[in-house]
Amino acid sequence: MDTPPPDLRSVFAGALERPEGPGRDAYLDEACRGDASLRADVEDLLRAHEGAGDFLAAPPTAEAGPPPPTEGVGERIGPYKLLQQIGEGGIGAVFMAEQERPVRRRVALKVIKAGMDSAQVVARFEAERQALALMDHPNIARVLDAGTTDAGRPYFVMELVKGIPITE
Repeated sequence: MDTPPPDLRSVFAGALERPEGPGRDAYLDEACRGDASLRADVEDLLRAHEGAGDFLAAPPTAEAGPPPPTEGVGERIGPYKLLQQIGEGGIGAVFMAEQERPVRRRVALKVIKAGMDSAQVVARFEAERQALALMDHPNIARVLDAGTTDAGRPYFVMELVKGIPITE
């Protein structure tokens, strides 16, 4: 009767149950059954697991510093006063805002969330901003303005379109 080939997950789980050293090595020899590729993959996972430490075991300490500043209702971003948060996504929050100069109007302002301002996320946010700015369709809100907050996070301003949320 043939036994099923070993799989990465079960071999890795079994290796974690054994302390580093000759006992774990003997287990890997037996569990991998001469499959050098499987053995290398399991050893890579073990190194990554050991390198990760126990960062989830304890809450963050105060040494990390205060959280980055966030914009909220009543605050200003450029010529816009934030009136109400109307949406939130993975990387940004959308506010109903009031533009006071050079014209007075209500707009939608999307700003990248505090702590989400890595180079990759900012690039994705700016690509979204640029793509929307290039679109010209009656069912797509126009981009009216763009900039960065005092904290350096990008934002853009669109027409405020009142209606039923897409989730409804």
